[in-house]
Amino acid sequence: MKGQSAEPQVEVRRSKRRRRTVSAYRDGGTVVVLLPASMDEAEEEHWVADMLSRLRRSETRRRSSARYSDEALAARCRDLSEAYLDGRAVPEGIRWVAPMRTRWASCTPGTATIRVSRRLRNVPSWVLDYVLVHELAHLLEPGHGADFWKWVDRYPKTERAIGYLEGLSAAANLDLDDELDGATGSDS
Repeated sequence: MKGQSAEPQVEVRRSKRRRRTVSAYRDGGTVVVLLPASMDEAEEEHWVADMLSRLRRSETRRRSSARYSDEALAARCRDLSEAYLDGRAVPEGIRWVAPMRTRWASCTPGTATIRVSRRLRNVPSWVLDYVLVHELAHLLEPGHGADFWKWVDRYPKTERAIGYLEGLSAAANLDLDDELDGATGSDS
Protein backbone atom coordinates (compact mmCIF):
# COMPACT_ATOMS: atom_id res chain seq x y z
CA MET A 1 0.00 0.00 0.00
CA LYS A 2 1.34 3.42 -0.94
CA GLY A 3 2.64 5.53 1.94
CA GLN A 4 2.93 2.66 4.41
CA SER A 5 6.33 1.39 5.40
CA ALA A 6 7.10 -2.29 5.65
CA GLU A 7 7.61 -3.84 9.07
CA PRO A 8 11.17 -3.21 10.21
CA GLN A 9 13.67 -6.00 10.58
CA VAL A 10 13.78 -7.05 14.25
CA GLU A 11 16.80 -8.42 16.06
CA VAL A 12 16.19 -9.93 19.50
CA ARG A 13 19.11 -9.96 21.91
CA ARG A 14 18.84 -11.92 25.14
CA SER A 15 20.94 -11.29 28.20
CA LYS A 16 21.46 -13.46 31.27
CA ARG A 17 22.21 -10.34 33.31
CA ARG A 18 18.90 -8.72 32.35
CA ARG A 19 16.22 -9.86 34.83
CA ARG A 20 12.97 -8.01 34.15
CA THR A 21 13.51 -5.04 31.89
CA VAL A 22 12.81 -4.95 28.18
CA SER A 23 14.02 -2.19 25.90
CA ALA A 24 14.29 -1.45 22.20
CA TYR A 25 16.03 0.98 19.90
CA ARG A 26 16.63 1.52 16.20
CA ASP A 27 19.97 0.66 14.66
CA GLY A 28 19.65 1.81 11.07
CA GLY A 29 16.77 -0.13 9.52
CA THR A 30 16.74 -2.72 12.30
CA VAL A 31 14.89 -2.59 15.61
CA VAL A 32 16.95 -4.20 18.37
CA VAL A 33 14.88 -5.59 21.25
CA LEU A 34 16.75 -6.45 24.45
CA LEU A 35 15.12 -9.19 26.59
CA PRO A 36 15.97 -11.26 29.66
CA ALA A 37 17.35 -14.69 28.65
CA SER A 38 14.74 -16.41 30.84
CA MET A 39 11.79 -15.19 28.76
CA ASP A 40 9.81 -17.84 26.83
CA GLU A 41 8.70 -17.53 23.17
CA ALA A 42 5.19 -16.30 23.98
CA GLU A 43 6.57 -13.53 26.20
CA GLU A 44 9.14 -12.67 23.54
CA GLU A 45 6.43 -12.35 20.89
CA HIS A 46 4.35 -10.14 23.19
CA TRP A 47 7.27 -7.87 24.11
CA VAL A 48 8.58 -7.52 20.55
CA ALA A 49 5.11 -6.40 19.37
CA ASP A 50 4.76 -4.07 22.36
CA MET A 51 8.18 -2.48 21.84
CA LEU A 52 7.54 -1.99 18.10
CA SER A 53 4.28 -0.24 18.98
CA ARG A 54 6.01 1.97 21.54
CA LEU A 55 8.74 2.94 19.07
CA ARG A 56 6.14 3.85 16.43
CA ARG A 57 4.22 6.05 18.90
CA SER A 58 7.41 7.75 20.03
CA GLU A 59 8.50 8.41 16.45
CA THR A 60 5.03 9.72 15.55
CA ARG A 61 5.15 12.14 18.50
CA ARG A 62 8.59 13.34 17.38
CA ARG A 63 7.36 13.89 13.81
CA SER A 64 4.26 15.62 15.15
CA SER A 65 6.27 17.99 17.31
CA ALA A 66 8.47 18.84 14.30
CA ARG A 67 5.28 19.63 12.39
CA TYR A 68 4.50 22.14 15.12
CA SER A 69 7.91 23.74 15.33
CA ASP A 70 8.28 27.51 15.23
CA GLU A 71 9.67 27.14 11.69
CA ALA A 72 6.58 25.21 10.56
CA LEU A 73 4.40 27.89 12.15
CA ALA A 74 6.28 30.59 10.24
CA ALA A 75 5.86 28.69 6.97
CA ARG A 76 2.14 28.32 7.65
CA CYS A 77 1.90 32.08 8.26
CA ARG A 78 3.58 32.80 4.93
CA ASP A 79 1.08 30.56 3.14
CA LEU A 80 -1.91 32.07 4.92
CA SER A 81 -0.72 35.64 4.33
CA GLU A 82 -0.39 34.89 0.62
CA ALA A 83 -3.76 33.18 0.42
CA TYR A 84 -5.89 35.60 2.45
CA LEU A 85 -3.99 38.81 3.13
CA ASP A 86 -2.43 39.55 -0.27
CA GLY A 87 0.97 38.59 1.15
CA ARG A 88 1.04 41.86 3.08
CA ALA A 89 1.25 40.44 6.63
CA VAL A 90 4.83 39.41 7.28
CA PRO A 91 5.75 38.72 10.89
CA GLU A 92 9.31 39.27 12.07
CA GLY A 93 8.91 36.35 14.44
CA ILE A 94 6.37 33.75 15.41
CA ARG A 95 6.64 31.15 18.12
CA TRP A 96 4.75 28.73 20.30
CA VAL A 97 4.52 29.77 23.95
CA ALA A 98 3.27 28.23 27.18
CA PRO A 99 -0.53 28.27 27.47
CA MET A 100 -1.76 31.81 27.96
CA ARG A 101 -4.38 32.50 30.61
CA THR A 102 -6.58 34.87 28.63
CA ARG A 103 -5.68 34.43 24.95
CA TRP A 104 -5.21 31.86 22.22
CA ALA A 105 -2.47 33.97 20.68
CA SER A 106 -1.17 37.52 20.64
CA CYS A 107 0.42 39.90 18.21
CA THR A 108 2.66 42.88 18.89
CA PRO A 109 2.33 45.03 15.75
CA GLY A 110 5.21 47.32 16.81
CA THR A 111 7.70 44.45 16.65
CA ALA A 112 5.67 42.35 14.17
CA THR A 113 5.86 39.34 16.46
CA ILE A 114 3.22 36.70 17.10
CA ARG A 115 2.97 34.26 19.99
CA VAL A 116 0.66 31.23 19.80
CA SER A 117 -0.50 29.28 22.83
CA ARG A 118 0.54 25.63 22.88
CA ARG A 119 -3.09 24.90 23.76
CA LEU A 120 -3.72 25.16 20.02
CA ARG A 121 -1.35 22.36 19.04
CA ASN A 122 -4.15 19.81 19.14
CA VAL A 123 -6.92 21.76 17.42
CA PRO A 124 -7.87 21.01 13.81
CA SER A 125 -5.62 22.76 11.29
CA TRP A 126 -8.45 25.02 10.06
CA VAL A 127 -8.88 26.38 13.61
CA LEU A 128 -5.16 27.09 13.97
CA ASP A 129 -5.25 28.71 10.53
CA TYR A 130 -8.03 31.03 11.67
CA VAL A 131 -6.03 32.07 14.75
CA LEU A 132 -2.96 32.72 12.60
CA VAL A 133 -4.97 34.78 10.08
CA HIS A 134 -6.46 36.73 13.01
CA GLU A 135 -3.00 37.53 14.40
CA LEU A 136 -1.55 38.26 10.96
CA ALA A 137 -4.41 40.70 10.32
CA HIS A 138 -3.22 42.64 13.39
CA LEU A 139 -0.04 43.41 11.45
CA LEU A 140 -2.27 45.24 8.95
CA GLU A 141 -4.85 46.67 11.39
CA PRO A 142 -3.83 46.78 15.08
CA GLY A 143 -7.33 47.02 16.59
CA HIS A 144 -10.52 44.99 16.15
CA GLY A 145 -12.33 47.54 13.99
CA ALA A 146 -14.30 46.96 10.82
CA ASP A 147 -11.19 47.09 8.60
CA PHE A 148 -9.53 44.42 10.73
CA TRP A 149 -12.53 42.09 10.38
CA LYS A 150 -12.64 42.65 6.61
CA TRP A 151 -9.19 41.08 6.48
CA VAL A 152 -10.00 38.24 8.89
CA ASP A 153 -13.30 37.43 7.17
CA ARG A 154 -11.38 36.60 3.99
CA TYR A 155 -10.56 33.31 5.71
CA PRO A 156 -13.56 31.13 4.75
CA LYS A 157 -13.81 29.21 8.04
CA THR A 158 -13.65 32.22 10.36
CA GLU A 159 -17.14 31.85 11.83
CA ARG A 160 -16.80 28.08 12.21
CA ALA A 161 -13.39 28.39 13.90
CA ILE A 162 -14.71 31.02 16.32
CA GLY A 163 -17.51 28.64 17.29
CA TYR A 164 -14.99 25.85 17.81
CA LEU A 165 -12.82 28.05 20.04
CA GLU A 166 -15.84 29.23 22.05
CA GLY A 167 -16.79 25.60 22.65
CA LEU A 168 -13.23 24.71 23.58
CA SER A 169 -13.11 27.62 26.04
CA ALA A 170 -16.38 26.56 27.63
CA ALA A 171 -15.40 22.89 27.85
CA ALA A 172 -12.06 23.73 29.47
CA ASN A 173 -13.63 26.39 31.69
CA LEU A 174 -11.26 28.99 30.27
CA ASP A 175 -11.97 32.71 30.17
CA LEU A 176 -10.90 33.27 26.57
CA ASP A 177 -14.17 34.49 25.02
CA ASP A 178 -13.29 38.21 25.18
CA GLU A 179 -10.76 37.65 22.44
CA LEU A 180 -13.55 36.43 20.17
CA ASP A 181 -15.94 39.35 20.75
CA GLY A 182 -16.94 41.09 17.56
CA ALA A 183 -15.83 38.07 15.57
CA THR A 184 -18.34 38.61 12.82
CA GLY A 185 -17.02 42.09 12.22
CA SER A 186 -20.48 43.60 12.69
CA ASP A 187 -19.59 45.49 15.85
CA SER A 188 -16.23 46.18 17.40
